[in-house]
Amino acid sequence: MFERFTKGARATVGGAVAHAERTDADTVSEEYLLLALLDQEGGRAPFALAALGLTDRRVSVEAALAEARRRGGMTRADADALADIGIDLGAIVSRVEETHGEGALGGDRGGRRRWTGHRPFTPGAKKILERSLRIAVGRGDRFIGEEHLLLALTASPGVVADVLAEHGATYETVSRALYGDGGAGQDRKAG
Repeated sequence: MFERFTKGARATVGGAVAHAERTDADTVSEEYLLLALLDQEGGRAPFALAALGLTDRRVSVEAALAEARRRGGMTRADADALADIGIDLGAIVSRVEETHGEGALGGDRGGRRRWTGHRPFTPGAKKILERSLRIAVGRGDRFIGEEHLLLALTASPGVVADVLAEHGATYETVSRALYGDGGAGQDRKAG
């Protein structure tokens, strides 16, 4: 599949690995794919992100991702659902952090990597890569570009899609920014 990636898509994957290395994460997650897309200049995905205002609100996006990481990867919808049945996720996170330290629910804390130094992709990040292929095929594209990765991030349930949606980047809005008003209907929401 990687041979079908455009230069921009390869740069996104490489950038995601670099983000994981900088934070000493054991794995490359969907979050790092989004951050790598936000780093890029030029190309269709960076254009769409800028058109939707995410480039200017990068600090807010990063803060929302960090807060979700602090909650153990639970989305706001998860927190709201728990609150509906009387469970205060914020209180649970605070208690865990009192006992085990700040960011204890954040998961990937480094140090467990094999001697190779290789950082594998999380199952969620692998699904993004697979979904980007399905989106490209659904649109009739021969190659997988960074725009397909961005669409896959918006189409896959989870923290990254929720953060993007909170900032106005849904599958539909990104598709319109990429392909114009008719773009959303031109492909099938692969998934």
